[in-house]
Amino acid sequence: MTISEKETSGDTPAEIWKRRLAGRMPADWAEGIDHFETEILLKKQGKIEDKVFAETRLRRGAYGQRYDNGFRHDGASQRAISYPAAATKGPNTLWDAPGMQRIKIPFGGMTTEQMDVIADLSEEYADSICHVTTRQDFQLHYVSIDDTPSMFRRLAAVGITTLEACGNSVRNVTACPVAGVCRDESFDVTPYARAAFRYLLGHPDVQDFGRKFKIAFSGCRQHPCGLTSMHDLGFIAVKRTESGRERRGFEMVVGGGLGSDPYKAKVFAEFVPEEEFLALTQAVCRVYARLGEKKKRGRARIKFLVSDLGIEKFRELVVEERAKLPKDARWTDFLSQLSETDESPLRSPQERERTPGEGGNEYEYWLSTNVAPQRQPGYAVVSVTLPLGDITANQMRGLADIARKFVKNTVRTTVEQNIILRWVSQSDVPAVYAALKSIDLAEPGAGTIVDVTACPGTDTCKLGVSSSRGLAGVLRTRLAEKSMQLDEAIRGLRIKISGCFNSCGQHHIADIGFYGTSRNVRDFVVPHFQLVLGGKSKENAASYGLAMGNIPSKSVPATVDRLTDLYARGRQAGESFQAFIARLGKTEIKKALADLAEVPPREKDASYYTDWGDVREYSTKDKGMGECAGEVVSLTEFGLKAADREVFEAQVLLDQGEPQKAAETAYRAMMHAAQALIKKYNIDISEDPEAVVKEFRSRFYDTQIFHDPYAGPKFAAYYFRAHERRTGVFDAEKSHHLVEEAQLFIEAAYSCNIRMSMAQASSNAVLNA
Repeated sequence: MTISEKETSGDTPAEIWKRRLAGRMPADWAEGIDHFETEILLKKQGKIEDKVFAETRLRRGAYGQRYDNGFRHDGASQRAISYPAAATKGPNTLWDAPGMQRIKIPFGGMTTEQMDVIADLSEEYADSICHVTTRQDFQLHYVSIDDTPSMFRRLAAVGITTLEACGNSVRNVTACPVAGVCRDESFDVTPYARAAFRYLLGHPDVQDFGRKFKIAFSGCRQHPCGLTSMHDLGFIAVKRTESGRERRGFEMVVGGGLGSDPYKAKVFAEFVPEEEFLALTQAVCRVYARLGEKKKRGRARIKFLVSDLGIEKFRELVVEERAKLPKDARWTDFLSQLSETDESPLRSPQERERTPGEGGNEYEYWLSTNVAPQRQPGYAVVSVTLPLGDITANQMRGLADIARKFVKNTVRTTVEQNIILRWVSQSDVPAVYAALKSIDLAEPGAGTIVDVTACPGTDTCKLGVSSSRGLAGVLRTRLAEKSMQLDEAIRGLRIKISGCFNSCGQHHIADIGFYGTSRNVRDFVVPHFQLVLGGKSKENAASYGLAMGNIPSKSVPATVDRLTDLYARGRQAGESFQAFIARLGKTEIKKALADLAEVPPREKDASYYTDWGDVREYSTKDKGMGECAGEVVSLTEFGLKAADREVFEAQVLLDQGEPQKAAETAYRAMMHAAQALIKKYNIDISEDPEAVVKEFRSRFYDTQIFHDPYAGPKFAAYYFRAHERRTGVFDAEKSHHLVEEAQLFIEAAYSCNIRMSMAQASSNAVLNA
């Protein structure tokens, strides 16, 4: 849908879209968009503070994105970006600079009309790329804040909102993308996910959270489609027979989450009747809004509240809150509308007749990885693999046309950053493949090791440390080249990559996970990735991995090759990757990868000193300026390396079933990392824990030198809390969290050291000029 010349006479595009779409949007959505448009105008007039406007735009899904201090690098050189105003909205970007726009797709369900609109918006307002996220949303990048009201209206006219897509709110409600057609589900969770989305959107009880709140639904326990264990609130479909009558309900879990400090959700109730789940959800939200942390953002997620209170006390508070709630008809009204989300096929069910050699090896491989039979005979689910989660505007339109021809508005996004077509007649599968191939969307490997998940990383995220997308692209290309020859056990592994510790790429639940870090090597800052092993996405994210050690970014592909080769050659019959890693042990794995952790001198291989997909040197080198006394720097580096070793030893102790010793070792690692930084100023700092924490606080915390540019004092707080609890008793769960926090504190110490070295180098350069 475009604007005609006649319509443009004297009017802005925004005014035209507003007039044209009047009456085609839900009234409350339209009113909210009008208000946001006014707020943009007031911000331009300087009548709204940056902090207030930031949360306002975030709640509309408009997010600041990364720039190179006012420049954007195109791979060969920097080019300036023109900004229309000077007020800031975050480090190194301006409030009205082009940003990221997140679009909520509840349970991943889309119509072909919605697909067309998103394609149009990406082409008209962004860079013609529609990016599918790990939470079934879409994201568009380089969107001007002035264009957002028109975008919101065009989305609202086809039933899509961006309200509360970001910010301290209930984010997109996700659900298993094969709900309703899965052969193993208890029942279809789609209408329940939709009911939760509708009930909570803009609800007064979810407007005062300290942080974001994520909800997920799963139709079964065994598959990784819903990932309920890593969510703030999760629902797993369960059936129960009472008095001879079958009842629907959910196992309800609460307090999960990844981020820098991952927690597995606790079971709140083994069975919550379908008519009660919305009321209980509201009660959980009210307790969280009332008691959740508001000031310390690093402790503001509900996982910390549940952990601090204990699940029994938290449950007690929620039950009390539920009893106080006035009855709301909406809690159960949706039960009479469950059939509204039922789907029907466009074409009749016909089994596909196979002929020898049909379609060639490429087609056969695609068939084995991207097509799965539905619960309904004669129909299949077809996965459309999107490398790095990206689909162009033209491909999106082409996919919508394919969907119109073969299915009836049964399209969904997945948490694996792909798109699936449901209700494809088995007899149509060859034709669907041919149609997908014509628009370059017939790549095989969905759900295999080739299908690498990655967050945006340094491409557009202000928190990115290393290039997660660049690395993911390289791994995908290398693995795809040999995918058909891979051992079946290797093919089934999953790789997930985050650009920083925050786990937007879900590295904690991968068989092989990575998150971005950096290290000082020979006066250069070198991009690295922390290796995370032992995670498990199956069984709704059943277990989280632990960090194994830092690998230079350019050595990661070789690391993946070596790990998979070790597994292929050394596994026992039927042994899973997680079991193999546990049996081999962290010490042996570290030995096997030791040579890959080394960074060669720059004159031997300069590639290690740049990041994937970027021709620039990764960071400013501190060379030949005498910026730090060599002995003191070496003591600091030596101390940080020792802390690295100790936290690794803590992980080994944890694996060996000695949580108390692991906790004690993890605390010592944190103390020695703090001590290493102090040695920059006081090489005689003692080994006394009280003396170390006192001097660290005065030199690094009170002065904010240690504060992370984005996370603030969060990592220092980990150390202070560990110091206070160092004489306590630690079980396996508490010890696991302490080891995680110790690893993050040490990473923060490395980053702090890099920042101090670079600041000293800049200061010396000025003095020597």
